[in-house]
Amino acid sequence: MAIRKNQIRLNRYLAMCGLGSRRKCDELIAGGAVRVNGKVITEMGTRISPDTDRVEYFNQEVKPEERFIYILLNKPLRTVTTASDEKKRKTVLDLIEIKERLFPVGRLDFNTTGALLITNDGKLAYYLAHPRFEVTKIYRVLLDKRIRPIDLHHFQRGLDLEGRMTAPCRTEELRILDNRSYLEVELHEGRNRQIRKMFELLGYKVTELHRLEFAGLRVEDMHQGDWRPLTPGEVSKLRRLVEAHKDMVPETPGKSE
Repeated sequence: MAIRKNQIRLNRYLAMCGLGSRRKCDELIAGGAVRVNGKVITEMGTRISPDTDRVEYFNQEVKPEERFIYILLNKPLRTVTTASDEKKRKTVLDLIEIKERLFPVGRLDFNTTGALLITNDGKLAYYLAHPRFEVTKIYRVLLDKRIRPIDLHHFQRGLDLEGRMTAPCRTEELRILDNRSYLEVELHEGRNRQIRKMFELLGYKVTELHRLEFAGLRVEDMHQGDWRPLTPGEVSKLRRLVEAHKDMVPETPGKSE
């Protein structure tokens, strides 16, 4: 029988579906537990086309386990945090040389730099981006002038921003640059342009805004525009974080993208 394009062995396909090693999958095939396009297959070495053939194990269709990708990007200036842009501006996905369909977790403004998680894991992204999840985000902020000590206390108590109080957040002046305050701000909220709006409310203009950390992922050793895959340990930490706090967020109806 001629081999069609893109065919693979059935045992390999079953292994990709998480049913065990190839040897174990051979045993499943020999035992008559596998059907291809409705026909029981017991012949070793059978090849299938994953894109067109329907494979069933005990009458349940099986498909390969999805390959999740997790990337940390140090977002540069003048890029948009979307998959595409109607104004033809460069997007964060333009910076990543991966063919799989990915999407950013949350957003950073056009002129904000820093830590941005990019993935195709819709469930994890749903929880991390949800406002009720209260994921930790740490920013470095340069103002147009010195900040008054009393205004640091306003951040700790919360501000009435657009009719709703912000949650208390840690704000620390790190140093003075040309009579301008350089601060670190830790947020557990995710309102639109929140940091810029809070400082504007108090009479300051944010001239530089950089997200140093998102959900424990830091970009302090990365140049702007650089990206890297997360380590297995970092992925495990994110999953544990989600499991520990997902009760704060309503259940997602299926895979969220």
